[in-house]
Amino acid sequence: MNQLEFFCDKEFHAAALERGEYEQCRFVACDLSGMDVGGWIFSDCVFEDCNLSLAKLEKTAFRKVEFVRCKMLGLRFENCNAFGLDLSFRDSQLDHSSFYRLKLKSSLFHQCRLLECDFSEADLSAADFSGSDCSGAQFDQCNLEKADFRSAVHYIIDPANNRIKGARFSQDGLSGLLATWGIVVD
Repeated sequence: MNQLEFFCDKEFHAAALERGEYEQCRFVACDLSGMDVGGWIFSDCVFEDCNLSLAKLEKTAFRKVEFVRCKMLGLRFENCNAFGLDLSFRDSQLDHSSFYRLKLKSSLFHQCRLLECDFSEADLSAADFSGSDCSGAQFDQCNLEKADFRSAVHYIIDPANNRIKGARFSQDGLSGLLATWGIVVD
């Protein structure tokens, strides 16, 4: 097991990162784009300014992992190991990523770009979407109870198709709750 390691400015598809478990590691400005990290375990790790776009995540374990200012396009998080899955994202791009059917209670999506993300059937209860752009994101059959969308923008959520009891929205975001019914708020 690799512990308390610091990785900086590495391109891991060129210089291979050892397959295995990484605990309390920090990855800064690393390029893991397109890399197969299937079956790897990351616990209590932080990724800062990294590119993980199109990485293969089959059975990858992310336990208490934080992503800060990362580019993570087209990731299939539903292929991850669901046991202990605990993710938080800050100032990151997650366009075209999928969180289908995942349990992401209390997850943080702070100031993220979530264009065309698929959250279908996900448990996002008490999740925080503060400052995130949800343009084109799919929220279908989700548990959004107590989720915070007050400063999120461009979301469209059908209250008849999602559980939203206790979720928080700003007045500016009301049009995103009414759009599926063809109601226009001026």
